[in-house]
Amino acid sequence: MVNLVEAQKPLLHFLIRRAGLRQHTVDVDGAGTVLTFWVPKDKLPKDKSTVCEITPEAPAASRPSVVLVHGFAAEGIVTWQFQAGVLAKHYDVYIPDLLYFGGSTSPSTDRSPGFQAECLVAALGKLGVERCTVVGFSYGGMVAFKMAESHPGLVRSLVVSGSVVAMTDSISETTLERIGVKSSAELLLPDSVKGLKALLSIAAHRKLWFPERLHRDYLQVMFTNRKERAELLEGLVVSNKDATVPVLPQKILLLWGHNDNIFNIELAKTMKEQLGEETMLQSIDKAGHLVHLERPCVYNRRLLEFLAYVSAEASKE
Repeated sequence: MVNLVEAQKPLLHFLIRRAGLRQHTVDVDGAGTVLTFWVPKDKLPKDKSTVCEITPEAPAASRPSVVLVHGFAAEGIVTWQFQAGVLAKHYDVYIPDLLYFGGSTSPSTDRSPGFQAECLVAALGKLGVERCTVVGFSYGGMVAFKMAESHPGLVRSLVVSGSVVAMTDSISETTLERIGVKSSAELLLPDSVKGLKALLSIAAHRKLWFPERLHRDYLQVMFTNRKERAELLEGLVVSNKDATVPVLPQKILLLWGHNDNIFNIELAKTMKEQLGEETMLQSIDKAGHLVHLERPCVYNRRLLEFLAYVSAEASKE
């Protein structure tokens, strides 16, 4: 029987290609670590290699670069399907699959967000990206924060939704207790239709209905590499005593679903105060953790406004 989720991939690929993006694989380190990307078609290396050299004589990119980093329950273009086309009209859009999502993989045993960030930074360098805004959702937001902290020369600004700077013991325990699950894996790595329905009911503000078969097909397609992903979740949590909030020079927009049941708006307010005066917080009503999917028009408008503001500020430098 045809898997309905797998069957719709060609349509999604067609829409992303129509927006001007092409799929490309980047050899990150020459030792087996590879990341799959969707990149602007005019930024693909001419010889199909994974290196796009930038020379002093080369003209500067005519459009700002935006990197969209997905969360834990889906690969890149599934997560950002409502944003890719809108952004690609004005920006060079890069959509990676993080390690163990899509076709991305590594022989490394490092499962930390920091390692994900370093691999993504290395891949962007090979694609010729010198400066960008990083937009991160949930798990992708944690990776985005690591990128901004370690590579301020690359990351001009940040947009983060439904995430934290670091998943501390206390945040993890409080969150799991509030939503009524024993572990992150129980929530984020469902192995049954019942578990997937529970995840969607917590992540979405509005009640979503899909036929049983679609749930089963989604589980089969989107929750591969279960062992490695479980290890990624284990690698997320840091002890309270080791956690620090970095001083980030970038302009940051925390763009939140007002009804987020996983990382609630109060947590976002606390994070805004910790991150300092360069950080703004905006919430979107009638939206939960999946704010970019539940209210894409409002989300996209807020995102475009922030990107325009960042570009205007950069032109003054």
